Formats: sequence, structure tokens, C-alpha cells
Amino acid sequence: MRVALAGAVAVPLLVLLVSGAAQSEVHVMERAGVLTLRQGHPYLADPRTVAEVTPYLPGMAVLGLPRAVWGDGGPLPAAAGDARLWCAALFLGCVAAARRARGGVPGGGVPGPDGGAPGTEGAGGGAPGAESPDGRVPGAGGGVPGAGGAGSGSVAGRWRGRAGTGRAAVGVLVASPVVALPLCVSGVDLPLTGLLLLALVYAARRRPVAAGLALAAACSLKWTAWPAVAVAVALLAHRAGPRAAVRGAATAVACTALVLLPAAVLSPGPLVRQVFAFPTGRGPWETPAASPLPGRLLAELGPGGWWAAVGLLLACGVGVAASLAVRPPQGLVAAADRLAVGLAAGFLLAPAGRYGYLALPLLLAVLARLVDGTRGPGRATRSHVVRGHVVRSHGVLGHVARGHVARGHVVPSHVAPGSHVVRASGPPRTTPPEPPAP
Repeated sequence: MRVALAGAVAVPLLVLLVSGAAQSEVHVMERAGVLTLRQGHPYLADPRTVAEVTPYLPGMAVLGLPRAVWGDGGPLPAAAGDARLWCAALFLGCVAAARRARGGVPGGGVPGPDGGAPGTEGAGGGAPGAESPDGRVPGAGGGVPGAGGAGSGSVAGRWRGRAGTGRAAVGVLVASPVVALPLCVSGVDLPLTGLLLLALVYAARRRPVAAGLALAAACSLKWTAWPAVAVAVALLAHRAGPRAAVRGAATAVACTALVLLPAAVLSPGPLVRQVFAFPTGRGPWETPAASPLPGRLLAELGPGGWWAAVGLLLACGVGVAASLAVRPPQGLVAAADRLAVGLAAGFLLAPAGRYGYLALPLLLAVLARLVDGTRGPGRATRSHVVRGHVVRSHGVLGHVARGHVARGHVVPSHVAPGSHVVRASGPPRTTPPEPPAP
């Protein structure tokens, strides 16, 4: 893997940094950073050529700020200020943060409420709880077998193996052409992909504010990220309830508006022409995004064809929104797939587009599976089960006392409130929550 990363990423990127060769997107980001420091927004008032157009939202200028601050007076400042390095750093940082947020903590039980040793029953001799289905009765006041205790060491070992395999798989993905090529020559879509992944991971982990902040960061780079708000909100509503969904949506919208406000006030005309009209083929400059995709072919038929492509694009958006309302995604992979399908359909039906745009939904779907596959056993919280239920997962069985799971128990993160996990080996199978007693 190291050889692949060196040959596919490190060496080509170093050669390009030294030679100064890059796609036009890199220069656009760096110019946006210079203009933002100079005038408070990244748009030229009257661009004369396509190269002077900034088709990105103001947040993209942040990736060009190192060049604006350090300049290019020497090989080291020139290389360190290259926007590709910061695009790659943001992308890899988001993937690492997503893996950390999604993964559990293997090994080592949790002490019991009265100080029982990890992985053992508590020494305090708490009162026994109600008898479990197989006759095992852990004490409600003592410690309980933890994730690293007897009978679960193999679970931690398997988790560590999956984590190592996940790291290797991410490395292979980065060395593949889907990531290595854009990382070396432009990198402009990689930060967007990483932030969308991180937002969905936080939504799956029931962290609405963190998900909203990640969404705001993505939505301030490109407006093609805006559909992700609906997907993440639907996932939050399913996983954490309507109030959490509202908090996540409010955070995303408010923070995005805060980033866009200076440019919208200081330069509304250039913002609309360069960011919204130009990428859709309606600006005064001809867009270079002219791959023969269905939307582009329709738009070339004339004004009627352009409106037909826009109509199909809107119909696709309505269809995805309806699917979120009728059948909201229940986990990270499902949410990433729904967003990937929507983005892919949008790129195909847009009046202007490139084949390379389709790498974003593909990469998002693959990364979601790699991150979700490294998830370890998580510790139980009050939101997982209700009073009096018995939880069995990966061979760890315990009785719920005082409205929460006794500390140290292992509960799959997908278990709904009030569910029973009824299998002790293999993939856990859950039954629906029981209705409350009258």
C-alpha cells in the first residue's frame, strides 16, 4: 500500500508542485483567496475570460488563503501555498474524523457502578436483577462483563482486524485513479466529498450540531452540496427525532448564510452570474463543462431543450425528496447511497456537465461503506433500550436496570429504543420494541 501511495500520489504530486503545473481550478482557488483578503469576496467584477471566472461559493476561497498569505516568493512558500495540498489535507482529515466518529472503542470493559474491575462482575455485590432468558442474572449494582472481558476478547480482536483492513482499504482507494488523479492535478471536489461524508456520519451518530457544521462547510464550497442537507436531515429525523433534525438543518442553513452573506451584499451580480448562471450554461461565458451527457445534449437543442433538461433535473430532485419522506435512510450507507443517486442523476441531467463529476457520488458511496465497515461495538446509552429489557450482543448479556443499560454492555448502534437483540453470535437480529404497559 505504501508503494502504491508513493507511486500514485506522492511522487506525481511532488513533481507537479515543483514544476508549478496544475489545472485551472487550482489557480481559481488561489486567486479567490487573494481577492477575499483584498476586497472581502472572491469575485472579479468584470471577468474577460473563462479563466477569470470563479464558479465556486465563497467558502472555497479558504483553500486559497495560504497562497494569498505566503505568496510564491521561493520554492518552499510556492509549494506550501498550493491549494492542492490543502484540498488533500481537508479531504483526508474529514475521512479520518469520519472513521473516528463512526468507530467504537475495542477492548477493555467498563467498571461497574460501584467500581467493579473492567471485564468482571463488580465487587460491590449489588442486588441481583431480574432473571434473564437463559438464566444468567448479572447483579444490578455490580460491574458487568465489558467489551474486553471474558467471552468477548475475540470480538475486540475482530474489530481491530476490521479497523486495520479499513485503513488499508482507504489507502488503496486514495491510490486509485478516482482519488489520486484529482488530488494531484486539481483536488477541488475532494474537500466537498470528505465534508459530505463527515456530515452523514455525524447524522448517523445522532450529532445534529456537528452534522450541521459539516454541512455548512460543504454548502459554502459548492451549491451542488445543497441536496445533502435534505438527506442528512432525513437521517437525523429517523435516528434522533424531529427536534434533532431541526437543530441540524438550522445549524447548516444559518452557518452557510453567514459565509455567503458578505459576497451577497458586496457583489451580488458577479455572485449570481459566476456561481449559478455560468455552470448551467446561461452565463456570458461558454462553460468548458461540455461532456455529451443527456442534459447537455438536450440543452444543445436550443432554449426548449435547456428548459427540458432543467425540468428533468427538478423532477429528479422532487423524486429524491419524496423518497426521503416516504422511506428515510436508516443508516450511513443508505443515506450516502441516496445522496449519491441524487447527485449522479443531477450531474447527468444538468445542462452542462463533465464525466469527471460522477466520481464524487461514486467516491462518496465507496467511502461510506469503508467507514461503516470499520464500526466497532459501541457502548450502550439511554437512547438504545428502555427499562427492564434484556440486551444480548456478541455474547454479552445483561439486564437493564434503573432505566439504562448496566455499564459495560455492548449494544449495536442500530438497535432501536426498546428493542431486544435476540442472537448472541453472528450478525445481531433485533425485534421491534414492545408497546408500553397500560
